[in-house]
Amino acid sequence: MASLNLGYWVQSYSMSNQVSSISKSFPLPRSLPFNPLTTQSSSTLKKVNFTSLPSITSVLTKEDIVKEEEQDPQKSSFDFNSYMLQKASAVNQALESAVSLRDPVKIHEAMRYSLLAGGKRVRPVLCLAACALVGGRESMAMPAACAVEMIHTMSLIHDDLPCMDNDDLRRGKPTNHKVFGEDIAVLAGDALLAFAFEHIAVSTVGVPPSRIVRAIGELAKAIGGEGLVAGQVVDIISEGLTDVGLDHLEFIHAHKTAALLEAAVVLGAIVGGGCDEEVEKLRKFARCIGLLFQVVDDILDVTKSSKELGKTAGKDLLADKVTYPKLMGMQKSKEFAEKLKTDAIELLQGFDPAKAAPLIALANYIAYRQN
Repeated sequence: MASLNLGYWVQSYSMSNQVSSISKSFPLPRSLPFNPLTTQSSSTLKKVNFTSLPSITSVLTKEDIVKEEEQDPQKSSFDFNSYMLQKASAVNQALESAVSLRDPVKIHEAMRYSLLAGGKRVRPVLCLAACALVGGRESMAMPAACAVEMIHTMSLIHDDLPCMDNDDLRRGKPTNHKVFGEDIAVLAGDALLAFAFEHIAVSTVGVPPSRIVRAIGELAKAIGGEGLVAGQVVDIISEGLTDVGLDHLEFIHAHKTAALLEAAVVLGAIVGGGCDEEVEKLRKFARCIGLLFQVVDDILDVTKSSKELGKTAGKDLLADKVTYPKLMGMQKSKEFAEKLKTDAIELLQGFDPAKAAPLIALANYIAYRQN
């Protein structure tokens, strides 16, 4: 199938009455406390007009570089590419230091193989950006950012196992179990999961213990039987079903994908010292971009090649999994993605525009990414 330029489609699409009705056509499960398709209004936070923010273009290249638009030289410009390179480099250095090569060598080799294999580092960068937004320092959130990436890597290792998605390719490299065997791959994921919590507990500095405990609780809930695991289980038992509706699909991805993205943002806000109102606004923002991430992922799985994605393309179709394009059609899936992105950015009204710029750019990046 020919490749679809999602970035161009979203950029050129004009929101219409049809899109504004998406929240009525595609409701989220009643069990979810927040419906990201419903426009949220600010309460006590002062509204800021984001039209004055630097313009961020879509991500149109497979190298995931966001190019700045040509604009009035008198206007300031947020350099998202430089920002991502800087933050990802800092995260990579922190991960390299945290998970060093030591005895038993085999398990640490397997942990490092997947953890340091590259990737966009979207989740840890979201954590750092949320911390900065509420006035915290990067050093305060780095252990939490690394912990989220460790858990994300664990989920990828386990997802790729033969008993799960049975995949051979991840980030352009053979999957962990193909290199180290299934037994070591399972244990590498387990070790990363355990160490993630240890790392937050012992490596976070300059943060009151009460915030650290709260952050650990948030992360545990996000990945357990009410979060990532719940979504994964429902996803597995839904394969091949013919009567799956949108509520069912939203439950899967609000837990399987959005929960860890939400945790990344919320942890940053908590350790950074955000008030309860700020934490909850950022939680809602994260739920929007979490679902957005999955909608785009489903579209790319259909429209991109394995080489472009760095993982096996079309595997959802082969596994007869329920996806947004399968259930809603490609056009409605694109409209849904645009709506989620718009609502996410709206939820950042009231924050300092300069500090919100990275999160706005990240929302655009997630919407327009090509792999």
